[in-house]
Amino acid sequence: MNDEHTETRCGFVALIGAPNAGKSTLTNALVGTKVSIVSHKVQTTRSLVRGIALEGATQIVLVDTPGIFAPKRRLEKAMVRSAWGGAGDADAVVLLIDARVGLTEEVEAILRGLNEVKRPRAVVLNKIDLMKRESLLGLAAQVAERISFDRLFMISALAGDGLAEMREWLAQTLPLGPWLYPEDQISDAPMRMLAAEITREKLFHRLHEELPYRSTVETDSWQERKDGSVRIEQTIFVERESQRKIVLGKGGDTIKAISTSARKELADILEQPVHLFLFVKVRENWADDPERYREMGLEFPSAD
Repeated sequence: MNDEHTETRCGFVALIGAPNAGKSTLTNALVGTKVSIVSHKVQTTRSLVRGIALEGATQIVLVDTPGIFAPKRRLEKAMVRSAWGGAGDADAVVLLIDARVGLTEEVEAILRGLNEVKRPRAVVLNKIDLMKRESLLGLAAQVAERISFDRLFMISALAGDGLAEMREWLAQTLPLGPWLYPEDQISDAPMRMLAAEITREKLFHRLHEELPYRSTVETDSWQERKDGSVRIEQTIFVERESQRKIVLGKGGDTIKAISTSARKELADILEQPVHLFLFVKVRENWADDPERYREMGLEFPSAD
């Protein structure tokens, strides 16, 4: 596709918004497959996940940033700093707002910060399938009073409504230039990291509120076997022994269910049989360990 007769475009698009606005769902919908984990638990996305979508002769590199909120803990500060860094470095910025929730304090704070980001920008009202049209128009007017933007889109990332128009705008807005990635590549996150994220998603889905989000998963080994299968070993780190027992479950039931679910999804993505082995370890105060931040692609922030 990327030949000398076609004027190609390529650029980075930062998706920003409050937690649970639907950024990961939108990233996956635009790419056409899963590159970012989705959970109803807030602050699921921790580092910048890049998904790669093609629209005509344009390669759109989507940066799914962590949700922007008022951070308290060190990990939260690193996530918010990462999100604003992604917006500042991008060629275009898309602010996603959950239309059902509207202009919360968090969204108002993001709008103020976005005024400082001098990039082409679009506002996207998401989850419109759950809203009345009058309410949507009222919300759009409220946003327009607070910030100037190049385009406003009303979409349902989950249902796929309104995405074609948004993709078209992004394709025309990004700068002329060669593609940065091969045509068939969907993400620049290493497979080891994506595999860890998939297991972390299954952990969230299975345990909901029982486990604090201060848990992490690391891929320890990845072995391609002669029979065409892959053997993956991962460790789930928690902060206390009581949390380890929750993850294991009675008779190991919970960890088995998490492993089965993650293994199935990994086999679908990799298109090869997967042997997944999960271990659960207690690592007190892992959220204060600089090495863990590097693993997640985050900058370790000072404690202030």
